[in-house]
Amino acid sequence: MTHLISLIREKTTQAITRQFSAEIADPMLLEAEITESTQPQFGHYQCNSALKIAKILKVNPRQIAKKVADVVDLYDQEGRRMIEKIEIAGAGFINIFLCSDFLAKRIESMLSDERLGVPLVNKEKIIVEFSSPNIAKELHVGHLRSTIIGDALARLFEFLGYDVLRLNHIGDFGTQFGMLIAYIQKYESVAFQNTIDLSTLMSWYKKAKHQFDQDPEFKKLSQLEVVKLQQGNKNSVQIWKRICEVSRAAFQEIYHLLDVQLIERGESFYSPYLAQIVTDLEQKKLVTISNRAKCIFLDGFIGRDNTPLPMIVQKSDGGYNYETTDMAALYHRVQKEKATRIIIVTDAGQSLHFAMIFKAAEKAQYFDPKQVQLDHVLFGVVLGPDGKKFKTRSGETEKLIDLLMGAIQRAKQILKSRLPLLSEEELEKSAKILGIDSVKYADLCCHRVKDYVFSYDRMLKFEGNTAAFLLYAYVRIQGIKRKVGKEAVKGPIILSHLSEAALAFHLCLFPETLQMMSQDLLPNRLCDYLYVLAEKFHAFFRDCRVEGSSEENSRLLLSEVAAQVLKKGLSILGLQTLERM
Repeated sequence: MTHLISLIREKTTQAITRQFSAEIADPMLLEAEITESTQPQFGHYQCNSALKIAKILKVNPRQIAKKVADVVDLYDQEGRRMIEKIEIAGAGFINIFLCSDFLAKRIESMLSDERLGVPLVNKEKIIVEFSSPNIAKELHVGHLRSTIIGDALARLFEFLGYDVLRLNHIGDFGTQFGMLIAYIQKYESVAFQNTIDLSTLMSWYKKAKHQFDQDPEFKKLSQLEVVKLQQGNKNSVQIWKRICEVSRAAFQEIYHLLDVQLIERGESFYSPYLAQIVTDLEQKKLVTISNRAKCIFLDGFIGRDNTPLPMIVQKSDGGYNYETTDMAALYHRVQKEKATRIIIVTDAGQSLHFAMIFKAAEKAQYFDPKQVQLDHVLFGVVLGPDGKKFKTRSGETEKLIDLLMGAIQRAKQILKSRLPLLSEEELEKSAKILGIDSVKYADLCCHRVKDYVFSYDRMLKFEGNTAAFLLYAYVRIQGIKRKVGKEAVKGPIILSHLSEAALAFHLCLFPETLQMMSQDLLPNRLCDYLYVLAEKFHAFFRDCRVEGSSEENSRLLLSEVAAQVLKKGLSILGLQTLERM
């Protein structure tokens, strides 16, 4: 189904070209500028091209607007009236009003299409890297954003039809493991043989880090352990594998709670490629020795002291680092996985790192920017009520599992008061959905680049742009169906009321909303769309009686499309729906 805005742009561009191609040769200047109208009295769409053309031709823009409006084709390819009327407003704005019958037919098409009018794309390979915690460390609130933003983007591209590989680039190699392995061997070798959990590992890691910073001998020992691990030392590898297993089990508990699927490919996966990458970079004369380390210096990257900023690919002790691993990962994903788009979801603090990686990889010809698109999807931090980085009362970073369980418990109390007759089993299930949905949506509805304040009270409200408000709209539709007591039958949809037409028009925007989200990678775009959809449905419910009305079947069908779009939109965001609230 062709997007509405594309149809309108095509019609108006044709009219502009017909009237002014003799005077304006550049086809780009003849392309219609179309925006969705912000207020219903200005129609559904607005064309602003008359002002631009008038400036070029030095004539009154209203004259230009009238000439365009006079020749706009009002019918679609099937001969149905698409545009009801065109009005000239203000300085020369062209306001376009769509026909209700035309919108009704599109809604009928969406109802009969399991994809709701969203076309399938060619099955290209997309890799989405997200979450990416470190082994031996608990997932905390800082991992929340990467996990749910990445999951939403992966779900979007999967629905659009892409071949999506969801990668968890776990930090399972590096200096921290040298520290931990050295500490375990020196102090905890007996305890390590017993049952241990992630909390124990974290306690050992803190002690190891303290000693690493204070004891030069232990620091040297830790660095040697890193090299031994990278070289495949049997004992080091054995300890490392156990550390990874314990960490992985703790991670999976949270991923299960969040309903997030990932394939783990940690830094260790790329270990066999590291030496090869460095050799290749040397052969391509991209490597410079600086302070005994192998570095790449890239144009435009300057340090704080105004000197060229090095990208180290091999340290002076022979060890490798994040830069080497990420270069190897990018090489593997393009050359081996054949990805045409790679999306990496991390915090904004890594912007410089990935800018350098992308530039170096391009110089090394590991990808062709004309064939492969690289996106660093950055995001801000989660703040507490004090406006500072979210912490516990003791000053520790908030554990993600504690935060999620806190949301579920609060949701349970809310539902208990609203639905006292729910069984304990239903209550537990519904509380989990509402709690997790609320946490996810509160994050996703914010522009990802910005910081946001974490607040249980705000995210669990039933008013405003919250998960509860959207879920309630879906629940209300299910309630209408139960009240009517029968399913709607296939038939025509008639948009006789302004609230019906407004809801129908917004439903028609679902496919293009997903397309825009696939381009700018902003989940809040879909959140905003769903919030407006819920508002328009509530207005429809207020203004248009369903049960027992002469339009009952038509309005049931319209409600059904609204329910399907709500459910699919929420699913793309990683949210589940409820039947009762």
